[in-house]
Amino acid sequence: MDIRNVVAALKEERGRIDKAIAALEGLGSPVRRGRPPKAVSTASRQRRGMSAAARKRISEAMKQRWAKWKGKSAPKKAKTRPPMSAAARKKLSALMRARWAAKKKPA
Repeated sequence: MDIRNVVAALKEERGRIDKAIAALEGLGSPVRRGRPPKAVSTASRQRRGMSAAARKRISEAMKQRWAKWKGKSAPKKAKTRPPMSAAARKKLSALMRARWAAKKKPA
């Protein structure tokens, strides 16, 4: 036999062995094409909600950032509570003075 024939026969045999190995490896984990299956359905998964106040805070913050970025003056923030009257301020001040006096007395 010629050496070239022997080499050709061995290469042919190697090709068959490689194909057999690939086929056997493929049996363990089949090749799957396309989109993988969903692990959890979206209907059973719960989403976290956000309160209306939180959405409003985020919205106002983003408006402030965009206004700053665009170079416009930021929209004014609405006051959450009305200003305190002078009489109410005076009453609160007297209550706090009395509270501090009572705290300092035992010491």
